[in-house]
Amino acid sequence: MQQYIDIGLNLTDKQFAKDRKEVVERALKNGVSQMILTGANVKSSMLAANFAREYPNILFATSGIHPHDAKSFHHESIRELKRLAEREEVVAIGECGLDFNRMFSPQPIQEQCFEAQLDLASELSMPVFLHERDAHNRFCEIFSHHMHLAEKAVVHCFTGSVAEVKKYISMGFYIGITGWICDERRGQELQEAVKYIPLDRLLIETDAPYLLPRNLKNKPKNRRNEPAYLPHIAREIAKYMNVSAEKVTEYSTENAKQLFQLP
Repeated sequence: MQQYIDIGLNLTDKQFAKDRKEVVERALKNGVSQMILTGANVKSSMLAANFAREYPNILFATSGIHPHDAKSFHHESIRELKRLAEREEVVAIGECGLDFNRMFSPQPIQEQCFEAQLDLASELSMPVFLHERDAHNRFCEIFSHHMHLAEKAVVHCFTGSVAEVKKYISMGFYIGITGWICDERRGQELQEAVKYIPLDRLLIETDAPYLLPRNLKNKPKNRRNEPAYLPHIAREIAKYMNVSAEKVTEYSTENAKQLFQLP
């Protein structure tokens, strides 16, 4: 069985409160050998790191503040994230970036929080786990002052256009693709855009419990996504990239190991 790596999984989400260990076991049985748990604020980053510690060399975590949570950012936040980032199981700074879709946090504080985390990643020489939604131009503008980080950064859960993916690739980013590609309605733009992602910049993820693949057979009654479905997502990505599923798995796994320095 080929081995997959899920680079983005919200295992601290309350939807997993009753069966986190079973979710991990199902993932392992389906060939998902390593998973990175996403930190969205200081509290969830700590929870992710603590749970990852229970599964050495299988689970890892990120340490960051999502733009939705940027309103919670204060002068102590970076110090707290730095302490977490020094733990062995924490492999990246983030999820950080900009989200102008619903503006849960004001733009100025989003930008301040984003830049502070880029500075932290630079200070610690760590990879960056990035979020961008409806903020492409401003995101690129801010990141242009931190270009030394680009080759150690992934734009996670990319759902954008051909023009946007070409820009991100030209900047040097890795691109994370989710089950959004499995949606015949909303995913059409992404189905075209993935053709422009070189295999050596491709990463795959579920973003579970969100983004359950729409074309998954035998969908769970709770409509919850989980890492066990990553092989299905990989096959869909391969179809639109016009390469074999084995290629997608091989490259995305090696890319994840290289970017996050996984054992």
